[in-house]
Amino acid sequence: MFSHVVVGSNDIDRSKRFYDAVFGREAHVDGKGRLAYRKNGAAFMVSKPIDGEPACRANGGTVGFYFESPEDVDAWHKAGVENGGTSIEDPPGYREISYGRLYLAYLRDPDGNKLCGLHRPQQ
Repeated sequence: MFSHVVVGSNDIDRSKRFYDAVFGREAHVDGKGRLAYRKNGAAFMVSKPIDGEPACRANGGTVGFYFESPEDVDAWHKAGVENGGTSIEDPPGYREISYGRLYLAYLRDPDGNKLCGLHRPQQ
């Protein structure tokens, strides 16, 4: 359903250090200085706001990333915290919700954007 997600940043270099760590690879940086991380035909991008105003987080918004295992979620979360992110909500772990069991971890990136690492175990 989604082709890409873009979040704003006030410090692209800081964001690059954070996202290179949580994704385990370097971003592609385009001619305008935007960062892009691609996987399975989708892209996650980081950019200074085009309108020149300061970047701010979307209150109520969350960007979720799918992982193959709980261990991958934990590694993502650990890399985020070690590189300027903030762990939020409950610690990483399984949650029972109305439509099944999920393994979740939540972070805020250095600009305050809310991120979720998610693994869906086979039901």
